[in-house]
Amino acid sequence: MRRDLGLAAEMLHLPGMSAVKPTFPAPDHDHDRCAADAILHAEKVCERRAQKFTPIRRQVLQALLSSHRPLGAYEVIDELARSMPRPAPITVYRALDFLMDNGLVHRIESRNAYLACAHDHDAAAMVAFLICERCGSVGEIPAAPVAQSLNAAARSTGFTPKLSVVEITGVCAHCQAA
Repeated sequence: MRRDLGLAAEMLHLPGMSAVKPTFPAPDHDHDRCAADAILHAEKVCERRAQKFTPIRRQVLQALLSSHRPLGAYEVIDELARSMPRPAPITVYRALDFLMDNGLVHRIESRNAYLACAHDHDAAAMVAFLICERCGSVGEIPAAPVAQSLNAAARSTGFTPKLSVVEITGVCAHCQAA
């Protein structure tokens, strides 16, 4: 069991992504450092793309970085309301759209929720989300070959795929070891 936990803590390099991140951060990781690194990454992405990382976009990303669990838009609003006047839903949705367009946030379709991402990729990168049914954490792994195969199978029937999302539910190694 100890070996399984060690394997889960290994770093995963995602093709097409320059950041090397663990699939599931260890429960005792330095979360403040993790969140600070993600904000710094977002600043660099926005600077490189000549995009404005406005205060509300930063605050929405910080709310999503409060844990490694996906949050719904109204949960983001609730999180923001702890430290500022309650923002209008449209304001939060616009910030989420910007963050998704710049690959800084993913939408977890099955949960209708959003997850901060510190990997260096754009919104079109094909990844799979590993969703732990026990703790709610979400890990991210490369899924280009799987998504490409599914899209090719869909196209062979005359269907034109628009969005490929791979979400796998199960139990993370940290919860299995607990």
